[in-house]
Amino acid sequence: MTDFTMETGADGVAVITWDVPGKSMNVMTLEAWEELDQLIDQALADDGIKGVVITSGKDSFAGGMDLKVIAKMKEMAGDDPAKGLFDGIMNAHRIMRKIERAGMDPKTLKGGKPIATALPGTALGIGLEIPLSTHRIFCADNPKAKIGLPEIMVGIFPGAGGTTRLVRKMGAMAASPLLLEGKLNDPKKAKAAGVIDEVVEDPLAAAKEWVLQATDKDIVKPWDAKGYKMPGGAPYHPAGFMTFVGASAMVNGKTKGVYPAAKALLSAVYEGALVPFDTALKIEARWFTNVLMNPSSGAMIRSLFINKEALEKGAVRPADVPDQKVKKLGVLGAGMMGAGIALVSAQAGIEVVLLDQKQEAADKGKAYSADYAAKGVSRKKITQEKADEMVGRITATTDYGALKGCDLIVEAVFEDPKIKAEVTKAVDAVTGDDCIFATNTSTLPITELAKASKNPEQFIGIHFFSPVEKMMLVEIIKGKQTGDRAVAKALDFVRQIRKTPIVVNDARFFYANRCIIPYINEGIRMVKEGVAPALIENAAKMVGMPLGPLQLVDETSIDLGAKIARATKAGMGDDYPDGEVDEVIFWMEDEGRLGRKAKAGFYDYDDKGKRTGLSEVVKARYPQAEEQPDLIEVQHRLLFVQSLEAVRALEEGVLMDIREGDVGAILGWGFAPWSGGPLSWLDMIGAPYAAERCDQLTEAHGARFTCPDLLREMAEKTQSFYGRFAPDSAAAA
Repeated sequence: MTDFTMETGADGVAVITWDVPGKSMNVMTLEAWEELDQLIDQALADDGIKGVVITSGKDSFAGGMDLKVIAKMKEMAGDDPAKGLFDGIMNAHRIMRKIERAGMDPKTLKGGKPIATALPGTALGIGLEIPLSTHRIFCADNPKAKIGLPEIMVGIFPGAGGTTRLVRKMGAMAASPLLLEGKLNDPKKAKAAGVIDEVVEDPLAAAKEWVLQATDKDIVKPWDAKGYKMPGGAPYHPAGFMTFVGASAMVNGKTKGVYPAAKALLSAVYEGALVPFDTALKIEARWFTNVLMNPSSGAMIRSLFINKEALEKGAVRPADVPDQKVKKLGVLGAGMMGAGIALVSAQAGIEVVLLDQKQEAADKGKAYSADYAAKGVSRKKITQEKADEMVGRITATTDYGALKGCDLIVEAVFEDPKIKAEVTKAVDAVTGDDCIFATNTSTLPITELAKASKNPEQFIGIHFFSPVEKMMLVEIIKGKQTGDRAVAKALDFVRQIRKTPIVVNDARFFYANRCIIPYINEGIRMVKEGVAPALIENAAKMVGMPLGPLQLVDETSIDLGAKIARATKAGMGDDYPDGEVDEVIFWMEDEGRLGRKAKAGFYDYDDKGKRTGLSEVVKARYPQAEEQPDLIEVQHRLLFVQSLEAVRALEEGVLMDIREGDVGAILGWGFAPWSGGPLSWLDMIGAPYAAERCDQLTEAHGARFTCPDLLREMAEKTQSFYGRFAPDSAAAA
C-alpha cells in the first residue's frame, strides 16, 4: 500500500494522487516523502510526460504532517538529534525545491516541466507547503474548505518551506496573520490574499489545461527570476524595516517571550529575507530544528494535538457500553450556564427542553440562542434557514412533563444542595428509568448530590466552563456509585457538542477548581504580603498564564470567592489553610469591591466596565514592601501551587489519566500552554529539581508547597510523569 500513485494520460499529463489508505484525510509521513520524491524523478525523466498535476484521492487535499511523527522526530534522530532533525528537514526542502525547479536549466531557467496542484478541499500545513512549491495552485470552489498554515497553534511553525515561500510571495506584513496567528481561509479568501492562484469548479481539469499551455516563463518562481524584490520591502528597505520592527513588538507583546515558535518564525523570516532563496531555506530549517529541540514544542504537540485528539475520540470511554448519543436533552435552569448548554446542544442537532421556574426566565434563556444565531447570520457564518432550524430545536417551558422522552438531563440550577435535590426528585418523577441525570456543578460533591436520585448509578457530574459556547473543556465527574453507562453517555454527549472531555473521580473541587483556586489564592496572599500587584499580574502573564490571578478573581467575582471560602472552611474545619486570603477577600466584599461586575475590585473600572488600572484603594490597604521578590520567585509560586495540586489529584486517584491532567489544565483555565500542562511542565524541569524547589518554597512560604510523596519518589528514581504514567510511555516520554 502506497500513499502516492501516478498515472499518465494520453495528453501527456502525469497525475500524482495522494491518497493515504485507511485515513479520512491525508497526512504526510517520512515514508511518503520518499514515494513522492521517486514519482517526481520519474515524471521529470520521462520525455513522454509534458507536465504534472498533484492532487488528492479524498475530498480534502491534506491535513498536514503527521504530528505523531514530529513528536518522535527528535527521538528518531539518533545520538545527534539536532543534526538528524536538520538533515531530515533539508531533505524535505530538497524534494520541494526539485518540484519547484522542475528540471529547468539553472542558468537559463528554461526546459522545466510545469507542475500544478489541484486541491479538492482543505489544505493545511504541509498540505499547503507542497502546493506552494508547485507552479500554480487550483482549488475547488468549496466554501467549507480551509486553506492555511496552522502550525503555530501547536507550538511549531511552517518549517517545510511554507514560511519562506509565503513571505516571498505575499510580503511579511500580508503573510503575518497566516503564519503568526495560524489564520485559515476559505478558497476565495485564500485567492484574494494571494495564497492560491485559482478557484474553479473542477480543479483537476483546470490544472491539466494550464499544464499543457504553460510556458517556460510561467513556471519560474518570482524569487528565482532576476530582479526579484520582496513585496512590502526587505528588512533593509525603509518600509520593510518598519514592518519588522512592528512585527517584533507584536510578537513579544502577545507571547511575552514564552512561546519559542513565534520568535523562531520571526527570526527565520527576518534572516531569510536578507539572503538568496536557497540560503533562506537553510535558515528556516535551522530555526525549525531549534524549535523541535525545545521541549516546549514537543509538550504542546503532545497535549494540544495527540492527547486532545485521543480524549475527543473516546480514549477513556468504557469500551463495552454501546453508543449513547443524546437524542433529546433536558436542561434545568435557563440562566447563563443553562442557556449556553442549550445553545451548543441545539447547534449539534439535539432536541432541547429548556426548563425554568418562570416562563419569562425560560424564554430569556432561549433568546440567548436566538441572539447568538442572529449574530451568525449578520456575519454570514450561518444562513437564516439554519439559524431558525437551530433555535427551533429549543423548547422553553416550566412544565416538567415536557422532559418525558429525554435520555439525558443536565441540571444547571443554583449551587445549593437543597435546590438541586428538589429538581432531581422532580425529574425522577417524569423521566424513564434509562434517563441519565447530570448535575452541572463546580464544587458540590457528586456522591452527596446523587443521594437525591432514585438511580445513583445513573447520576453523574458534568462541569461546563463559562461561557459554554467558547470554552472547549468539559469536566465529567464520577460519583462513588456512578455506572459505566452514565460515563459513556456523558462522554458521547460532550463529543456530540464538539467539546473536549476529561473524566475525574469525585473529590472537593474535582480537578480544575482544585488547581485554579490555589492560583488565585496565591496571588491574593502575595498582595497581603506586600508584593506589588503589578509584579504579581505581569509575572503570571510572562510565564504564559492568560490572566493574572487578581484579574481572574475580578472576572469571576469577589463574592463568589468569599462564598467558596466560607463553604470550604465549614467543610474543612481546623484543616482550612487560607485564613490569610480570606482576610483580603472578606474586606473587599465588605467594601463592595466585588470585581468587574461592581466596577471595583483589585482593578478599577470605567463606566463601561473597562479596566483602568490596579486599584490604589487596595494598595493603600495593603502597602507594598520596600523589598520585592524577584520575578522567578513569584512565577514559581504561581506555577508550583497549581502543579502540585495536579500531582496530588493524580496521587489520590482523582485524575485517572495524566493526559486529562494536562489537556484539562490548558483548556480549562489556560495553564501556560507553552508548557504542555502542569505535569508536562514538571517533566520539563525534572522531578529532582521540582522536589528540591518544593522544599525551598515550603521553607519560605508554607506547607501548601510540601512535596507530594509521589513527586518525591519520582525524584529519587529520576522518573518523568509521561515516562511512568503515559498509556504509551515509549511514545510520550
